[in-house]
Amino acid sequence: MRLLEVTDADVFYGKVQALHKLSFTVEQGEIVALLGNNGAGKSTTMNMVSGLVRPSAGSVLFEGVDLTKIAPHDLVARGVVHTPEGRRIFSTMTVEENLLLGGYRVKEHKVILERIARVYDLMPRLKERHTQEGGTLSGGEQQMLAIGRSLVSEPKLLLLDEPSMGLAPLMVKQVMDIIYQVNQMGTTVLLVEQNAKAALKIADRAYVLESGTVSLSGPAAELGKDARVIDAYLGM
Repeated sequence: MRLLEVTDADVFYGKVQALHKLSFTVEQGEIVALLGNNGAGKSTTMNMVSGLVRPSAGSVLFEGVDLTKIAPHDLVARGVVHTPEGRRIFSTMTVEENLLLGGYRVKEHKVILERIARVYDLMPRLKERHTQEGGTLSGGEQQMLAIGRSLVSEPKLLLLDEPSMGLAPLMVKQVMDIIYQVNQMGTTVLLVEQNAKAALKIADRAYVLESGTVSLSGPAAELGKDARVIDAYLGM
């Protein structure tokens, strides 16, 4: 089942065009990676899907509904949840308080606590640090917290923007393993990632963006063997 379908999307920042007739799809149950260099349009694409920027042309359909006509805060209730680049946790609030905020639209406190318990099962390190302030966590732990907070919203589509940025290699592997487990538990993932090697290991399919449009696409395993991807992104 097609969960997300972006068709011929244009996005401008003033007179500068960031996306040019961008089209791609995400099927239910997939991990789809968006790869590309800085300025390729990856984060703009995520912001467009989550409603933070609006396309001047084209459509963004989620479960057949045009997201461009829906307020960003209402997208969470529909199941589209964005974990932005840079984590953006609340540094002076505890781990548990950050997670509680992920359930701000959930009316039953018991349900929120059940979801937080699932996050702790998935990421035991957060449970160990549940009373610590977010700002005292390591970079990898903060990324786990950002992902965990999004999971408390119980997304159908989880948008992850550069989750490995600034992390040590061992922590990158742990974060990617968590993303893979989240997907295996039933959450569809759209992943923006500069670490192409790590992304292609867990993704089902990938799109390579250049200058705001798709230059290459296909199964992740095939793109990982493509000479153009190897030369440009894998450093091999």
